[in-house]
Amino acid sequence: MLVPLTRQKFEQVIPLIATGLQYKYYWGKFSNFLQRLLISVVAVVVVLLVTVVFKLEFASIVFVLGVISAFFWLWYPVFQASMRNLQCRRYKYGGFFRGRVLDWWITDQLMGKQETVNSKGELVIVENREKQINLEVGDETGFTIEFVAPLRPAHKVITRGQIAEMVVLSNRADLSSIEQFSDIYIPSRDLWISDYPYLRRDFFNEVGRRLREDQQQKPRRRRRRAED
Repeated sequence: MLVPLTRQKFEQVIPLIATGLQYKYYWGKFSNFLQRLLISVVAVVVVLLVTVVFKLEFASIVFVLGVISAFFWLWYPVFQASMRNLQCRRYKYGGFFRGRVLDWWITDQLMGKQETVNSKGELVIVENREKQINLEVGDETGFTIEFVAPLRPAHKVITRGQIAEMVVLSNRADLSSIEQFSDIYIPSRDLWISDYPYLRRDFFNEVGRRLREDQQQKPRRRRRRAED
């Protein structure tokens, strides 16, 4: 089932400003934080040096630049997530897709290589691999999507036949050509499958709940008409 979303709903489920989960995603590891903190320190020092050397008198501008530089470590994840959201919001149309898990499998993805030296002085190449879950989701019309995300322990409850929901993006009003899609939600397990959490999940769950209620009411209406 593929239901077009109004532009208002589309912009609600894919927010412009980063959500908490999106901020957490781009916050990264401790090493990422240290890298941003170092950039903040260097930027503040540069602003101060430029101010002293060139004897700038624009105190308000210098103050603003100093504050922006000092808090770079804090606001940069918001900027990264917001820019990624903006890329999705550039699509003209969005749709709510509900299908079923047709198949799933696990693969190893090579993320990078690192050279090191062992105790014998020999050069050793260490491969950094990540296990990923691959999902094939489709509906009764034959429409299918293949989705890849990092494997998590919670994914062990995924089985074939489970209902799967997501938002799909397109530049065509009839959604005949899907350009991109969001993370996947399994309602029966309250489980999200994703790398980057594109959606504002409270709004998405509300849209899904209303559509499920509409589907449940349709058979009842048909029965009443048949009885009449």
